[in-house]
Amino acid sequence: MAILHELHPNNPQQRTIDQIATALKKGAVMLYPTDTVYAIGCDLSVKSAVEKVRRIKQMSNDKPLTFLCSSLSNISEYATVSDHAYRIMKHLIPGPYTFLLPASKQVPKLVMSPKRKTSGIRVPNNLLCQELLKTLGNPVVSTSAHIKDEDGDYPTMNVDKAYLFDALENQVDIIIDNSIDPGFKVSTILDFTSDEPEVVRKGLGWQEVENWLDFVH
Repeated sequence: MAILHELHPNNPQQRTIDQIATALKKGAVMLYPTDTVYAIGCDLSVKSAVEKVRRIKQMSNDKPLTFLCSSLSNISEYATVSDHAYRIMKHLIPGPYTFLLPASKQVPKLVMSPKRKTSGIRVPNNLLCQELLKTLGNPVVSTSAHIKDEDGDYPTMNVDKAYLFDALENQVDIIIDNSIDPGFKVSTILDFTSDEPEVVRKGLGWQEVENWLDFVH
């Protein structure tokens, strides 16, 4: 059964953050809140933990995993960012946006898209995530906590937090509760792997993206 950590949304206790980061470095998998949805995640650099995340989500190895970085400069360690992409990303982050970018050698193969050699990366506008990233010193895997049932449906979508915790407490090692109900709107996805950015998915913050793309053109 998972260890539950209750943290203040605006002033998370550093000692607890330290405990969580230590567990992640040892291979723990967590259920945690982001600025979009509750996510299942782990330390990007721990292979066994990434494999466990895939098992929980029933994801094949050919499907890439998104991960969180602390800043745009942190992203540049894990991906190639063109000047054009940099200008747009600088305006949008932190926020509910996932950027598809050519992966660097720092990205584990188990995380990136094997065919395209790309990564999905986010910089969350969430204090808890930012404090955890700073303390851990590594990116954190972030895949939405929506689990398929035997019929292929997603019973953990559009449900309250208690149901979500109950559904996953025996599959993850850590549950983080910051007293805020989970959101159910996903991030907007922008593909920066070609010369012109492409909107792959319209999610939270889409209007901001549309306005900015119109402006830069």
